[in-house]
Amino acid sequence: METLDALESRVRTYSRSFPAIFCRACGSIMLTEDGRKVVDFLCGAGTLNYGHNNHRLKAAITDYLASDAVIHGLDMATPAKLEFIEAFNSVILRRRDLQYRFQFTGPTGANAIEAAIKLSRKVTGRQNIISFTNGYHGMSLGAIAASGNRYYRKASGVSLSGVTFMPYDGYLGPDVDAAEYLQKLLTDESSGVDYPAAILLETVQGEGGINVARKEWLQSIQTIAKNAGALFIVDDIQMGCGRTGEFFSFEFAELSPDIVVLSKSLSGYGLPLSLLLIKEEFDAWQPGEHTGTFRGNNLALVSATAALDLYWRDDTFSHGVQRTGEVMRHRLEAIAAQYGNRFSVRGRGMALGFDCGVPELAVTTARKAFEKGLIVERCGPVDQVIKFLPALTIDSETLNDGLEIFEHSLDEALEQTRQS
Repeated sequence: METLDALESRVRTYSRSFPAIFCRACGSIMLTEDGRKVVDFLCGAGTLNYGHNNHRLKAAITDYLASDAVIHGLDMATPAKLEFIEAFNSVILRRRDLQYRFQFTGPTGANAIEAAIKLSRKVTGRQNIISFTNGYHGMSLGAIAASGNRYYRKASGVSLSGVTFMPYDGYLGPDVDAAEYLQKLLTDESSGVDYPAAILLETVQGEGGINVARKEWLQSIQTIAKNAGALFIVDDIQMGCGRTGEFFSFEFAELSPDIVVLSKSLSGYGLPLSLLLIKEEFDAWQPGEHTGTFRGNNLALVSATAALDLYWRDDTFSHGVQRTGEVMRHRLEAIAAQYGNRFSVRGRGMALGFDCGVPELAVTTARKAFEKGLIVERCGPVDQVIKFLPALTIDSETLNDGLEIFEHSLDEALEQTRQS
């Protein structure tokens, strides 16, 4: 770790939260250089939905590498790309009565968000983007302009413009319909809010604190976007690929977004891969108008296709995620109930948050959890929420071990707080 302190930028974050050298990983377990086993409830911030080094996905990758097939080919056609598009179209889109064109962007989720915003402005001829309180969409300038956290926004060093923030579902309390508020502003000619090129949202805000939008609210926002002539964009970077139970996080609300943004667990193996799904009438790009060197990495496409074949040919895996999510929720709610109304649990599927109320308790709990052998991340406006993103493939024994570690860590953190 002395090398990191001496040579790596101070911008690093996870190596500070989890001070160890990780040398191996399999499934939901990471191994440190000094021989510790650590249960991983972070999973690459939602990038490893199928666990570390998933053997069947790894087999597809190693076979492809051994064949001397094309790894990097810009956006040229390859069998890997064709097989992925055909599999995704048949396994995911057709079964859900969805039709989209595929745009492979640069390798990160932020790259894809930038492309979605840029395309929306090109299609509509407008500049304004409607985003929401506590939203998070990435660190590049366009993406961070649409993200709410002041800590991240301040680091940009420039004026972040072109975005109007609106209250997310529940932000103004249970008695205020945030969709009606948005509707009022967009229909009032003197509201001061410009007509938007797009309305951009997460159905569950991950970094914002595991804030869950209701079905009715999401449907209202989609209707508002359509009536305003704006594109409706769902950022499914962290909550897509099965995290909430169904492949897309918006399926439960019966939405049909104009653009869907995917990344993180899309490759299935932790390899960089990002994608826009665009309704055909909005695919207004001219050839080469939005480009990049690392688009549609073929190795990532191979593992992504293998993940589709392995987990999404029927509903068995999806139903299993939903069952495991309920087990997690019940256990976390039971832990919270021991302390009256002090804590709350929220989320959907296997994306859950335990709101500690104050950041000091959350940071102490997460630190003690790591000391005991569990990796959990914090999120929320002031990092007061413990975020649970275990692998969707986690076995019940490992899941229970991790939740038990969390419970003991919370107890110790509370005792330390009482003594201080």
